[in-house]
Amino acid sequence: MGQYAAPLRDMQFVLHELLNVEAELKQMPKHVDIDADTVNQVIEEAGKFCADVVFPLNQSGDEEGCHWADGVVTTPKGFKEAYKQYVEAGWPALACDPDFGGQGLPIFMNNALFEMLNSSNQAWTMYPGLSHGAYEALHAHGTDEQKRVYLAKLVSGEWTGTMCLTEPHCGTDLGMLRTKAEPQADGTYKITGTKIFISSGEHDLADNIVHLVLARLPDAPAGTKGISLFAVPKFNVASDGSIGSRNGIKCGSIEHKMGIHGNSTCVMNLDDAVGTLVGEPNKGLNAMFVMMNAARLGVGMQGLGLTEVAYQNSLAYAKDRLQMRSLSGPKAPEKAADPIIVHPDVRRMLLTQKAYAEGGRAFSYWIALQIDRELSHEDESVRKDAADLVALLTPIIKAFLTDNAFESTNLGLQVFGGHGFIREWGMEQYVRDARINQIYEGTNTIQSLDLLGRKVLGDMGAKMKKFGKIVQDFVEQEGIKSEMQEFINPLADIGEKLQKLTMEIGMKAMANPDEVGAAAVPYLRVAGHVVFAYFWARMARIALDKQDSGDTFYKAKLATARFYFAKLLPETAYQIRAARAGVKPLMELEAELF
Repeated sequence: MGQYAAPLRDMQFVLHELLNVEAELKQMPKHVDIDADTVNQVIEEAGKFCADVVFPLNQSGDEEGCHWADGVVTTPKGFKEAYKQYVEAGWPALACDPDFGGQGLPIFMNNALFEMLNSSNQAWTMYPGLSHGAYEALHAHGTDEQKRVYLAKLVSGEWTGTMCLTEPHCGTDLGMLRTKAEPQADGTYKITGTKIFISSGEHDLADNIVHLVLARLPDAPAGTKGISLFAVPKFNVASDGSIGSRNGIKCGSIEHKMGIHGNSTCVMNLDDAVGTLVGEPNKGLNAMFVMMNAARLGVGMQGLGLTEVAYQNSLAYAKDRLQMRSLSGPKAPEKAADPIIVHPDVRRMLLTQKAYAEGGRAFSYWIALQIDRELSHEDESVRKDAADLVALLTPIIKAFLTDNAFESTNLGLQVFGGHGFIREWGMEQYVRDARINQIYEGTNTIQSLDLLGRKVLGDMGAKMKKFGKIVQDFVEQEGIKSEMQEFINPLADIGEKLQKLTMEIGMKAMANPDEVGAAAVPYLRVAGHVVFAYFWARMARIALDKQDSGDTFYKAKLATARFYFAKLLPETAYQIRAARAGVKPLMELEAELF
């Protein structure tokens, strides 16, 4: 079944030594009383819950999968009981508004919780994860009545939520969707259509499911400007909040998938389902983007969670598995062979996983802290800058972390050798589960186009310059220190190269917009490495200061930083060259000649 333990030491390092969250919270009036001990206590308890309750269901849930019969979906054995414990412990309410029963804790603490949940069991975690996104969308755009009816139940976890976007003929291109919403005399709408690939669309964990559905009003303009958002409950809700009759939204089938078998991915049929409008007519994407952005950050955390658990299991196996002797002579002469961790290429695979896990943790926790700044900081200019940074970097969180996770889980399988290909060890499941994260919530190509086309070129690099200034300030502060040259010089170099690449693509795109499409994916990889290089340089600075403390944690951190700069950052040379190659090699071959 494998193993998982919450990486508390590194989580606390990131939160307290790298991000100094206690001091940050002092600038947020509603969080001013939260101290480091509180943060640690919550995270430690979350780690126990994840390891003891959720993780043991991961492999069995994958093997059993969900069951569908006449529109009713049953989750794998133990899922319902684990969810009941999750609700009873108050975990769904962690970062929710106290006005609706939430605990009002910072977003970064919820982020840490979901890293551990995803390491433990991604398929199970998708049920409460999507619910939190539905809560955020309704909290931001719901009417007072919708908030009264739905939010307390979503916050408590008694009800769950979904997002219903994709249709059989359209995925990313939501402007093509056909689901119809007919207004009724009582102010509700009757909604008819079919949605596919709806994660957690039907299950037995909660009493009700609140579906957020995109649909078109009768007089809606064509394209994305004619999309509205509706709250459509599985069971209709009476004015007093009690559950009433079954609504006209039902699960027609569940998909038979490559991975995440424990999550019900549903075809949802709407037949005059009763819903209420969320936000303004024909502006549904504005409201849904709250949930979509939350989901994209959540998928990034799925990638981080899988990277971490794959690393933990690879490492344990590499220390135990005996194969061959070290090329430089026996390292365990008392044994029949050396443990495979002595071999350089096994070290490469393990260190790649470790560097991607720890770099991803630093980056994603920093982003979560920026969200807290955006929502709660007392200084309006800080809130604005934080919002811009979150908008800019969300596509990198989603795409870079999930690409890295697929590489890391593949490397984990490779460390296990033939045993990695066998189900009982659990590693092949992580590879299968990780693959979906590069696809849903906007494919990683879509994230790359969003980053380069909308977030960078769309505002003439204004948001990018804000992050660039953060990096440049650190470079100027540390660049004069000899012990930091091995980190600062490559960081400064790749930052300059990204700036030049951005200008070059922007100029080419003015003549041919397809140049953006040709360069976007390698561009995001370069941008992701710039972000990781910045955080690894910052972590190296801390480790250098504390390397003589006697705590071997800092020695390991410093060695991992050196590995990242020596072995992973050089990927950018290839990606820059690929981006500069432009659109011609991709488009000069006519389609009929393929």
